[in-house]
Amino acid sequence: MLDTPEAVFEALRENHDRPHGLQRTVTAEELAEAAEPFEKPEVLVTALMELMTAYEFTGEHRKAPVVFARLLKLWEDSPGAFSEWEADQILWRFKWVTTSLLQVPEVPTAVIEAWIGRMRERYEADGHGVQPVAAMRYHLAAHTGSGVEDAYDLWATRPRTRLSDCEACETRTHALHRVRSGEDAAALELWAPVLTGASSCAEEPQSSQARALLPLVRLGRTDEARAHHLTGYRAVRGKTGMQQEVGLHLEFCALTRNEGRGLEILAENRPLFEAAGAPLNRLGFLTGVEVLLARLVADGHAGTPVAGPPGRNWTAGELLATVRAEAERLAGAFDARNGTTEQGDRRRTRLERGPLLEEPLPLGLRTAVTRTAAAGTAATGTSSTAPSPNVPAAGAVEVPAGFVELVREARRLDALGHPGDAPLWARIAEAVDAEGHVHDERLGPEGRLRAELAEQRAFGLRVRDLDREACEAMAEAAALFERAGMVWDALTARSMALAWTVRPGSGDEGAGDAGTSGAAAVRAGLEALVREAEALLAAGTDADAAYDVPGADAPVAGTGPGSIAARRYLAVLYAPAYAAFHQAMEEAPEVSAATREWFEAAAGALRSQSVRLSAPHQAAAALEFTANLALRLGETERAERELRAVLEELASGASERPWKGNRPRAVLAQLLIAQGRHDEAVELLHQAIALTVRHGDPAFPLAPAYSMLGHAAAHTGDTAGAVRHFSEAADRFDRDGDHDQAADVRLQLADLLRGTGRAAEAVAVLESVVADAAAGSLDPRLLAQGRLSLARGLRELEEHLAAAEEFLRLADSAAAWGGEGEAVLTSVASEAAVALAAADRWDAARAAYARAVATHEQAPNPSVITQMMREFARLNQSARGAEGVEASLAHLAEADAVCAAAPRDAEGFTLWFEHGSIRYRRALVLADAGRFTEALAEAEASVAAHEGGGQHGEEARAEAVRIAALIELNGLDRPEAAAARLAAGAARCEQRGLPEAARILEGIRQDITSARQEG
Repeated sequence: MLDTPEAVFEALRENHDRPHGLQRTVTAEELAEAAEPFEKPEVLVTALMELMTAYEFTGEHRKAPVVFARLLKLWEDSPGAFSEWEADQILWRFKWVTTSLLQVPEVPTAVIEAWIGRMRERYEADGHGVQPVAAMRYHLAAHTGSGVEDAYDLWATRPRTRLSDCEACETRTHALHRVRSGEDAAALELWAPVLTGASSCAEEPQSSQARALLPLVRLGRTDEARAHHLTGYRAVRGKTGMQQEVGLHLEFCALTRNEGRGLEILAENRPLFEAAGAPLNRLGFLTGVEVLLARLVADGHAGTPVAGPPGRNWTAGELLATVRAEAERLAGAFDARNGTTEQGDRRRTRLERGPLLEEPLPLGLRTAVTRTAAAGTAATGTSSTAPSPNVPAAGAVEVPAGFVELVREARRLDALGHPGDAPLWARIAEAVDAEGHVHDERLGPEGRLRAELAEQRAFGLRVRDLDREACEAMAEAAALFERAGMVWDALTARSMALAWTVRPGSGDEGAGDAGTSGAAAVRAGLEALVREAEALLAAGTDADAAYDVPGADAPVAGTGPGSIAARRYLAVLYAPAYAAFHQAMEEAPEVSAATREWFEAAAGALRSQSVRLSAPHQAAAALEFTANLALRLGETERAERELRAVLEELASGASERPWKGNRPRAVLAQLLIAQGRHDEAVELLHQAIALTVRHGDPAFPLAPAYSMLGHAAAHTGDTAGAVRHFSEAADRFDRDGDHDQAADVRLQLADLLRGTGRAAEAVAVLESVVADAAAGSLDPRLLAQGRLSLARGLRELEEHLAAAEEFLRLADSAAAWGGEGEAVLTSVASEAAVALAAADRWDAARAAYARAVATHEQAPNPSVITQMMREFARLNQSARGAEGVEASLAHLAEADAVCAAAPRDAEGFTLWFEHGSIRYRRALVLADAGRFTEALAEAEASVAAHEGGGQHGEEARAEAVRIAALIELNGLDRPEAAAARLAAGAARCEQRGLPEAARILEGIRQDITSARQEG
């Protein structure tokens, strides 16, 4: 009941502790109404102050000036009803009213100018400097676009006063002035203290983070832009007072080609469409929405479902039309009010910007909303999701316009083994399968082209691990080549079809013969094909007649080095080396003598004949097989030696096939990472990735390569590079449909971010991992690890209630795991209890506490339980003060009992540490209660307990010494004893290699000595 002033004051205090939002604002309105009847105007003053604050931070700028007018009237009638702070706020909030009036187009500029004049009169009357007044004049000038430079000079050249905006907010205004002048670099230099967190307030850094995104991208500082998007968006998400900032994040997503992320942000902020209390900020939000939707519609996605104003379903095209109409109306209303075109010009500038990057900027986030291929890209088979900006886009292979030229180019690339031929063959297959296609005789027999397409289809199926289908397609190709009279190509296709029947893990489910006839039959068949190829070569069988087509591919005549016959012969030799290698890998680590002999003979033959026929890429392939098998068998030195030999072999023919070294580089990098040689691995992976993208190799595993590169870069200290590479890896795994691998990489990324002090970014990444739970698309164990990391990250950000919710969700999951989940449940329930207590949800905290204790009885985890009990002692006393002493001591007594009952060999349990930590906390509790003699005894017991840990306990021992000395000094008034204790402790720390601890103890001792001398 709010029937007394005291009850209203208590309710106001409670409401003030709530986060800004609808509940706080509605409650503030109710409390202002409840304060009206009382004869004490101070109740109404406080209630109106709270209401105006709620309006300011939830974007209700239409209402705020009305509340301030009531406060001014109360100030004139009853100045004694204002506390010193409230009286000061009257002057401060003149600025709030000015910015609120700017937000409403119905308020004439003459009224705003008059208000600023009234503000100046009040400031001068009270003896304050007018720099804040000049700031308001500048805000008006910047809004209208009239007299901006003069207003800026008048403001920027005046000294700050006590009533000036905080430094962080003023920094934002200075930086934005530079941005509008086209000076991005200068703006970011000014912004540095805010963006780095050195200067902050309730609105900063999140407001500046949103505004700095595009300047950062324009200057190529994309790593910083990514970081500020991740952390800045979390701080403004769903807040009606941050409408404009949400719009800027939407614009950033659109212009960095992250439209899917933009659509998710739109869905998360759907209620903002109903927030109309700040029309200028609404214009900023709607313009950001319009930038995003315009990009989607221009790319052919007008029919894509999107989140819009509640109450109906929307497509991108429909919402764009609605948003555009309202934004145009609002911009027109402001320009009509201002008598300028400034707001309309700003909006048009934003809408005219095109994407700032050639490729999407990887954000490290799982984006559930994906874009389908646009109509304009469907014909070419290209994807609307492009590669990373970390490497050049795959553009080395040009697609000829004419069909004959297209086939000839595809054949040329195929002869080179160029990986970029795949999209060309895909275009050819589409054209050949089209209704009405007529074969052009300039390309040779139609059977040849059909055979080539079957062969390419087989290669594509093999890359996708569809072994049976790949073998069938290759057998089809062999038959087609045979009918076309192309004996060499038919022989090659038959060899590969047989070799592919041996694949690691295929077994009875493999592609065919290996499951029945076994490796011996495969070997015999391949050896027969090799003999057939040798006979053709010995007979001097030249290139098939099908190649004798003018301009088809200009073959080298004969059977010598470089001829088509030699190339096909080596391809036949490659098949048994391939099959023997995979059979050995299947048997490893116990490779049979027969398989080893087969492999060495086949690889040796391939290598020797490749050298004879001047085919370094095939010689390198033999070495690569040898290296990979050695690696599988744990022969790392041999593996490294052979891999380096592969790269040397390829270097001799690098001008012909440089892309062949990509896989050996990646394997060698993996080996070097395992050996801790991360710098070398980084260089190799950069080379492999750059060559892969440059030559458009669709088979190279770019996602794992980026993941390895992120891991290696992190170990070299290149955190920015590691974040970039992990983000790219996760994005690519998602595009490949491997969401578990993507989640695993994101967990690594989050660990890296948290470990380098970037907890807010880590939490943003982890939130996207956990979001997969709704779709049920994530491995339960990965999801559990993600929840645990997210909960701990939220706790680190002091978002305790959100952390507790994640801990509780994880606890519920662990409870369903059965026996193995009990140990996890003890830990998670303990952490949930502490988080709930930190969030001041004590009833729920006590329930979680009891749950943790109960699960501890079933699955003991004493170190976790005692830590929970110590934390409860600390938080309980912090919340209840002197009233909480006995409860805190009771928690510590429970911790003692857990220690006494715990097995000495319990995992993670160290008795000296537990005893020392419990006694340390008890000393603090007793000292806070004024029970100093008992507190000193506990502090000394903590010192003694930590001594039992040897060197491991020295740092904690030094802290216990510090507390003991402070208790002696401040509680027992024994400065000499305290100084002596500190001197001895500092000396011990120096001896034990703890200079920082020694410095702290010695500093306190010197303060005591100085105080005594001065006294």
